Amino acid sequence: MNGREFYAQDASARASWRLAVLMGANSRTYKFALGQSLLELGRQGHETVPLAELAVSYSFGIVSHLAQSPQAPQVAELGEKDFLAVARQESTATLDDGRPTERLVVAAVRSMPTMVMQKFHNLRGDTAVPHTFYELVGSGRRRVVRLTPDLLRLAQSEQAASLAAELGARWSIVESSFAAGVGRSLVEEGVAIDWDTLKITDKRRRRSVTGIVESTVGFQHGRCLICDEVLVPSDAVAVDHVFPFSLMLRLGSVGSWHGPDLDALWNLAPAHAACNGTKSDRLPTQAELARLAARNEAIMQSPHPLRRTLQLTLKSAMPGRSVASWTQFLGAVQAV
Repeated sequence: MNGREFYAQDASARASWRLAVLMGANSRTYKFALGQSLLELGRQGHETVPLAELAVSYSFGIVSHLAQSPQAPQVAELGEKDFLAVARQESTATLDDGRPTERLVVAAVRSMPTMVMQKFHNLRGDTAVPHTFYELVGSGRRRVVRLTPDLLRLAQSEQAASLAAELGARWSIVESSFAAGVGRSLVEEGVAIDWDTLKITDKRRRRSVTGIVESTVGFQHGRCLICDEVLVPSDAVAVDHVFPFSLMLRLGSVGSWHGPDLDALWNLAPAHAACNGTKSDRLPTQAELARLAARNEAIMQSPHPLRRTLQLTLKSAMPGRSVASWTQFLGAVQAV
């Protein structure tokens, strides 16, 4: 599934935002810091903001994450004036003061227009998302960022908290893929699931990366996989085994389960807790399978490591069977 197909399922500004955040290329994490700042400014109702003011929030977000995880591949060589180099140098003073230093803000103002603001709306292949969320106007010290009505509606909508959580989860996943050692194992081996914490973990080191719900729900357009209605913060949310795990337990107990691991990412989907409870151990409907196939195809368009995890599933989870798509894969599982 490419970006156009993902958007066609929900031709809204929310889908454009998710395309930019979840499915864009990530050589650094600047996009996430900008997105976080935009959502917060939109939540507060700002229609325009000086670039220097946006730079304060943006640069503090970068430094806060930089203290814990790399914000670019560690093989990258940074020049003295590179924004990440400045951020590292100003990190201690910024965190001690609770505010970016003047030098850091100046570096952010200088780099943001070309390093992130020209690229936020772009996907791989030089295509752009259908909606835009800001425009940069003016020049020099008078540059101003105008938030679009679409951004303001998103930031004040019922899904605003979910969009912020999705962004945070994607940020964490990309950080992990940048980390030395952790990144290599994630890219090569994919991820595993820790059911005690409902977290995605580094398969090799069992290091927690981010939550299952937050990292996958955006690829479902923020909807319950079972009823296809929107998941909102007030809803109790569960992680559904689309093919019930009891199927593997029941057939495995007599040695007759020959299908893939049902306790893996490809088969796990956020759903309303009530829908999940009603569904219980029944097999998925055709509509649910179609939604799961579309969700998994969308994840396959996202950067590592979630994409790699599903690539490995398609390649090896059905021994002796060659499957080219998630529709074929799910059909094969259903026939086991």
